[in-house]
Amino acid sequence: MAGHTHAIQFAALPYKVENGQPLVLLVTSRETKRWILPKGQPEKSLKPHEVAKAEAYEEAGLKGSVGKKAFAGFDSSKRLKNGVELPCLVKVYLLRVEEELAEWPEKRQRERRWLTPGEAAAIVGEPGLVQVLLDFGTRWA
Repeated sequence: MAGHTHAIQFAALPYKVENGQPLVLLVTSRETKRWILPKGQPEKSLKPHEVAKAEAYEEAGLKGSVGKKAFAGFDSSKRLKNGVELPCLVKVYLLRVEEELAEWPEKRQRERRWLTPGEAAAIVGEPGLVQVLLDFGTRWA
């Protein structure tokens, strides 16, 4: 991405509601095994929310309905193969999970876990993502 100082990625925030309480799903990143949201690069043929939905399927085996408007955005960094960290804006789209598949494309490369927004905020490393998760949690409080 030469010439771009700011990369952009589209993330899904997968959630379901159990007994009136929201739960969110995180996946592990492939390289560093950090807990993250499923996310991907912009694709010419897909709208941003469609990218988020596709990544939730590929990375976490989730199907559901996705909001067309971004719920939130946060600053992150994307680590390139050469170790360089690029500043990156992550736009987050809510995905109401309707189906969890037992098999999915990246099953053997990632773990997935349901957590309360507070639990999720406690284990993700990125301050911006912590805030998004806490904001999501307070919407239900």
